[in-house]
Amino acid sequence: MRTGVIAKKMGMTRLFQEDGRHVPVTVLALENVQVVARRTSDSDGYVAVQLGAGTAKAKNLSKPQRGHFGKAEVEPKARVAEFVVAEDALLDVGAELTADHYVAGQMVDIQGVTQGKGFAGGMKRWGFGGMRATHGVSVSHRALGSTGQRQDPGRVFKNKKMAGHMGAKNRTQQNLEVVRTDATRGLIFVKGSVPGHKGGWLLVKDSVKVPRPEGAPYPAGIRAQGQDNENETIEEAPAGMVEAAATHEIAPLPGDDEVAAAVAESDAQADAPEADAGQGDGAADAPGADAGPSDGAADAAADDGKEG
Repeated sequence: MRTGVIAKKMGMTRLFQEDGRHVPVTVLALENVQVVARRTSDSDGYVAVQLGAGTAKAKNLSKPQRGHFGKAEVEPKARVAEFVVAEDALLDVGAELTADHYVAGQMVDIQGVTQGKGFAGGMKRWGFGGMRATHGVSVSHRALGSTGQRQDPGRVFKNKKMAGHMGAKNRTQQNLEVVRTDATRGLIFVKGSVPGHKGGWLLVKDSVKVPRPEGAPYPAGIRAQGQDNENETIEEAPAGMVEAAATHEIAPLPGDDEVAAAVAESDAQADAPEADAGQGDGAADAPGADAGPSDGAADAAADDGKEG
């Protein structure tokens, strides 16, 4: 088990596939994600790494926080989080993680705080249907309805679905696909939506339900020593093409040969009823042809009756 990363939600966009279809993605940015501290079983009783991301002003930090970052010899961080890892996945203090920590096609779990909606009623918060809009219901169309019982028990049970504060909850979205990574810009493109608002901090981890792909670096994707991110030359990438390694649930569009074959089959089926109709008319004429002998037999029977 390796460490996760701390990312910032930048917003949503789309990436185009080679056939022109687009994939909706959420853009996550890694801002100076560094190892701040290590936790070992000998000193702390568990094995983990403490990561920090972003930049914070020293004047806005307490004295213990400034001492903690000063001991690690890293600049003050805006967000700090711990990730439990295996003993062979411990990282050195000061190591910086890059977007290459994940690969295209990998599934990840993203944890964050959902958008706060304030005080919401029962219909918005829980999806209730509300009351009738006619037939005696007056000024209570969006009311919650009854919540309690009789005198026994004479109270409202805990966790009853009622009006209250909506959103602003810590939630985890599982099995999101990494469509593309950009180590130069420090960006991760994830298919679908993630919890939180733009500018919010997220914890990105390997999926607990889907095995980690073999191409993912272990113990982590770390920036090489002496490599300066500011001096890197950023090349303008094409209009967001999806990596070939990323897999998607959308079935590919049929090719020209398949379309032509389908059209030919549909035309053949359209012509088939006309042929069947022609055969049916001939069959319909057949009883008429047999009508002659049957009429002759009837006439013969009539003549026999006269003779008798």
